[in-house]
Amino acid sequence: MYLPLGFIFVALATLGVFLPVLPTVPFLILAAACFAKSSKKRHQWLLNHPLFGPSIRNWEENRCMSLKSKVFALSAMGIFGSYSTFFALDNIYLQVPAGLLVAAGMIFVGRIKLCGK
Repeated sequence: MYLPLGFIFVALATLGVFLPVLPTVPFLILAAACFAKSSKKRHQWLLNHPLFGPSIRNWEENRCMSLKSKVFALSAMGIFGSYSTFFALDNIYLQVPAGLLVAAGMIFVGRIKLCGK
């Protein structure tokens, strides 16, 4: 059960790279947790990934993220999330849920402690 969930979370995280209303980091953390319980090979693949590996290792080892990652994540979510919510969507019934998703992602990322503090 955990292995397919891990792949689903990786897919959602990948979509989150392109769709600002989906947060990438929480889905990667969930994918890593699922792979840790189901497939050592897939877990190691995610930990050794050149782009996502350092952030996941920081999370797994210290429950933290680097200042650079946090600033980038919050900036990207704020800029692209605001654009998607207020300019790309013209229906209030889509804008409200999209805005809430962006806000929830920003709150989640904002509450993660910084590494080295």
